[in-house]
Amino acid sequence: MPDLASERVDHRFKGLPPDAEGLTVGELAAQRRDLFTGGFTTPVLALSAESVEHNLRLLKEYAERHGLAFAPHGKTSMAPRLFERQLEHGAWGITAAVPHQARVYRAHGIARIFLANELVDAAALRWLAAELDADPGFRFVCYVDSVRGAELMDEALRAAGASRPVDVVVELGAGEGARTGVRTEAECAAVADAVATAGTLRLVGVAGYEGEVPAADPERVRAWLRRLTALAADFDKAGRFDPSAGEIVVSAGGSAWFDTVAEVFAEIPDLSLPVLKLLRSGAYVSHDDGHYRTLTPFNRVPAEGALRPAFRLWSQVVSRPTPEQAFTNAGKRDAAYDLHLPEAQVVRDARTGAVRPAEGIEVTGLSDQHAWLRTAPGADLEVGDWVGMGLSHPCTSFDKWQLIPLVEADGTVVDYLRTFF
Repeated sequence: MPDLASERVDHRFKGLPPDAEGLTVGELAAQRRDLFTGGFTTPVLALSAESVEHNLRLLKEYAERHGLAFAPHGKTSMAPRLFERQLEHGAWGITAAVPHQARVYRAHGIARIFLANELVDAAALRWLAAELDADPGFRFVCYVDSVRGAELMDEALRAAGASRPVDVVVELGAGEGARTGVRTEAECAAVADAVATAGTLRLVGVAGYEGEVPAADPERVRAWLRRLTALAADFDKAGRFDPSAGEIVVSAGGSAWFDTVAEVFAEIPDLSLPVLKLLRSGAYVSHDDGHYRTLTPFNRVPAEGALRPAFRLWSQVVSRPTPEQAFTNAGKRDAAYDLHLPEAQVVRDARTGAVRPAEGIEVTGLSDQHAWLRTAPGADLEVGDWVGMGLSHPCTSFDKWQLIPLVEADGTVVDYLRTFF
């Protein structure tokens, strides 16, 4: 397993202090440098240590309270250090979307992987067969959503000489016009039949993604989830699940509707085997200041707690051409912009080091390497000031940074998160 602390700091990692060149990540972390005075260059993305810890603890407690297992989606961060922390906080395993992500997970010792996609790539299946054969303790589960997919999986695994079957769950589509998944219960049964005839596959459950329910609202999401749980009960009654698995997997749950998932999963009746009720939310670990701030289920169930946004992108004012306009040196290469523009939150005064609210300052656009700021009359901002911005959509925030400082509230950098996109 790679030792991330031994990796050398160099030009690959933007925002890090130039005088840290040649240090290991562990050595740099041990110096506990200050984000603002320790030589970091702008732009630099920081992640709040306190907010990350709070969010990890909150979802652990939520899952335990509702009797849910938890396999957070690792595509959000692709940061093995965060996977480690999530597992320490009770995660069953880590969810992946594509084979590359699963390979990263295995390289960093992840023992349980849920692949929320149908896997039909023959090369990836050869790799998977070798991993399963080499490690009896490795648990892998993936979607199957077509008869043809089951056939392709079986062909590739047979060709690879796989000795362990691959566990699969039938994916129920979220409705007409939604993304992947089998559209009808009859078609689900046909897919299950195809799995049963494939000696290299083992049917262990059902799954899907409620975030794709068309025109999603609580009633529509609840109705689809009840279709999913009824499918599990029908398959169990028909003896479709392989009893050698020892449990039945029922999985759903993105970051927008896990409260409804918890509600409906609590209604699952006793089946012939214990049920692993597997939630897969991923964005919670950093939360955000836009998309998920609006969509988080904790807005509907405030008594359960509240997530805290952990990202702050710091950039520096490099131009103040008019009283109504300013530009900082962070742009599309640094900030997520697919859902919302960054949100100017605070200003660190270049003269005094004091931090104040970013009153009268709005991000109106991004170029490749510049943020366009509109400044209201009297807005206190000058060249050299640092602007701290909140970001929307964690998945496209993490993937722009290979090494992210984990920063305490006083500015002390206590660790670094390596990402592998």
